[in-house]
Amino acid sequence: MRRPVDGAGRTDAGVHAAGQVIAFTYAGRLDAPALESALNGQLPPDIAVRGVRRVPREFHPRHAARYREYRYTVWNGPRSPLRERHALGVRVPLDVAAMERAGQALIGQHDFSAFGAVVEDRSPVRTVHAVRVRRRGSTVTIDVRADAFLRGMVRRIVAVLLEVGRGTMTERQVREALAARTPARNGAMAPANGLSLRRVAIGRSSNGTRATETTREA
Repeated sequence: MRRPVDGAGRTDAGVHAAGQVIAFTYAGRLDAPALESALNGQLPPDIAVRGVRRVPREFHPRHAARYREYRYTVWNGPRSPLRERHALGVRVPLDVAAMERAGQALIGQHDFSAFGAVVEDRSPVRTVHAVRVRRRGSTVTIDVRADAFLRGMVRRIVAVLLEVGRGTMTERQVREALAARTPARNGAMAPANGLSLRRVAIGRSSNGTRATETTREA
């Protein structure tokens, strides 16, 4: 009998996850470490289970998640097939400082219709907690943390920030695109292979209880 597996969120095809959180019902006799080992023995090589633990029966990772954080990786250097398996290759120089400034326009609670697919009868309002753009050598990372995301939201944010980095879009135009609530740059999205769900924080902060970081970057 198949049992449902609940996740903290879904990702587009081709997107990676270093920090997904799932929940499932197990009626067997193995303890958590033994169950983790048994699961990893059956899973395909591109999937691994870490940190198995018991939770209350009513636990659902999507409802319990306080925030999610995605990382998009750009290889801003010469052609590198190995690096570009998990990163977007961009040959022209990127103005990372300008990208960082433009990203701050997205922080806060906004209608993100311009940056994601809107599902009928669901609000397009999301709260972005942080946008960080950093360079280390030829690697540029774009981290976006929010309470939740619209479908394709991070990849569309990245596409716009890359335009800023190339000098073909300004911070002001990013703000205008957000306010317009129509698909920014005609709905352009960065490729899926550079994106990874990096972290899911479980817990609530409104009552003073410290959130538990159940996952970390691989």
